[in-house]
Amino acid sequence: MEAASVVFTLGWLQITSTVVTTWGLMLVFGVGCWLATRNLSVNQPGLVQTALEGVVQSIEAAIEGVLPGRAGLLLPFIGTLWLFVAVANLTGLVPELHSPTADLSTTAALAFVVFLSVHWYGIRTSGLKDYLKHYLTPSPILLPFHILGEFSRTLALAMRLFGNIMSLEMAALLVLLVAGLLVPVPVLMLHIVEALVQAYIFGTLALIYIAGGMQSHEASESPEAPQTNDKKGSAP
Repeated sequence: MEAASVVFTLGWLQITSTVVTTWGLMLVFGVGCWLATRNLSVNQPGLVQTALEGVVQSIEAAIEGVLPGRAGLLLPFIGTLWLFVAVANLTGLVPELHSPTADLSTTAALAFVVFLSVHWYGIRTSGLKDYLKHYLTPSPILLPFHILGEFSRTLALAMRLFGNIMSLEMAALLVLLVAGLLVPVPVLMLHIVEALVQAYIFGTLALIYIAGGMQSHEASESPEAPQTNDKKGSAP
């Protein structure tokens, strides 16, 4: 995979094709959301509104399956993350464009946002003191391992998406170079399916990490099951 080319510079800052493509996706999302929500109707929803409601309900159901009752809180972030990664993965199908998620800088930025969101939602749910307390549970000796686990899973999240999308684009390019235009449809279908699967995996892992952060206080504070010692029914 070729390195992202520099499109222009802003002083010492180099703007690469990956950044420009990402800005383009942000513009498309912004304009698309504005156009899709101009004429919403409760009684007579159109095809676009029906499709959007189906997508939103599917994301809500996925969140409810992991964190019941928290879909309203997490829907804006998880929904945006899912949709952005899915569209970014599919951008490689457009001629002369490469998927932003085939660049490690993009996936690292996304993973870093997930890393921050885990702690944000955890602190928002439990409070700063109680949230930090779970890093010392069940023993303060495990604190370095908790911290190492936080960074290792963030790195794995970035590398997984980057590696899969980069290899997917390279495989599609190699097949098209070898077979020409004889097998474009199967390659395109494979690309679409794999791109959507990787977006789903990335969003699901982010949701699971956030759920772990939000439930860490409950796990650390949950009392052990009481040991009953009922002597009334015991033999003398």
